[in-house]
Amino acid sequence: MNLLIIDTATEACSVALKLDGKVYSQFEVCPQQHSQRILPMVDQVLKQANCELKDLDYLGFGRGPGSFTGVRIATGIIQGLALGTDLRVVGVSTLAAMSQQAAAKQNVNHVYAAIDARMSEVYFAEYKLLNGVMQLVGTEQVIPPEQAQSLIDVSIGSVGVGTGWVAYESLNPNNDLTVADNVLYPDAQFMLPLAEENIGLGQAVSVEDIQPVYLRDKVTWKKLPGRE
Repeated sequence: MNLLIIDTATEACSVALKLDGKVYSQFEVCPQQHSQRILPMVDQVLKQANCELKDLDYLGFGRGPGSFTGVRIATGIIQGLALGTDLRVVGVSTLAAMSQQAAAKQNVNHVYAAIDARMSEVYFAEYKLLNGVMQLVGTEQVIPPEQAQSLIDVSIGSVGVGTGWVAYESLNPNNDLTVADNVLYPDAQFMLPLAEENIGLGQAVSVEDIQPVYLRDKVTWKKLPGRE
C-alpha cells in the first residue's frame, strides 16, 4: 500500500510517505507557518522517493483534534491533493498518532494522550496497544485537566504524551504518571500504521466526505461547495 499522509493540527507540521514498503518523512515544529511549509514538505518526500501523487493508492491527514486553524489547513490541503488525483482519503487521530509513537519508541502498551486545547481544557483520550496498533479506549474528549486527571489509572504502567502535561500541572499533580517529554506533538510518520488499519476497516472515503474532528461543538467546518 502506497500512502501519503500530512498533519498540521498542532504547532508541529509533518509529512510521511510509505512507498513500496519504505518510509520517507519530514517533521518540523513551526508554529503559524504550516500553510507555507506543508506543500514544500510534501514535494520533498515525493522527490526523496522519486514518485508522484499518481503513484499512490491513498492519501491521509491528521483529522484532529488540534487547533481549529491547523486542522483546517490539513483538511484543505488534502482536499486539494485528492481532487487533483481522485485518490481516496483516510483521517487519523492526532491523539492516536502520539500514542503510536510512544508504543514504537518507548515500548509501552498503554498511553494517555493530552493536547493543550486552550481555554483551560485538554483534548484527551486513552489508548491500548493491540496487534501493534494503538486502539482507542472510550472516546476522545475535550475536558478540563482536573477531569482528565480523574480518569487516569497510574497503576498499570501507562505513559502520558502531548502538550497537555506541560501546560497543566493539575493533569498530573503528583507526578504519578510517567510523561514522555519527547512526544509532545503528532508526527505523520506514526500515523501510517493507523491509516493502514483504518483503510483495512473500510474507512477511506472520497474527498467530498472527509471529516475533520474539532471536538468542540461550537466549531463548525465549511464543507466543499454543494455539500451542507
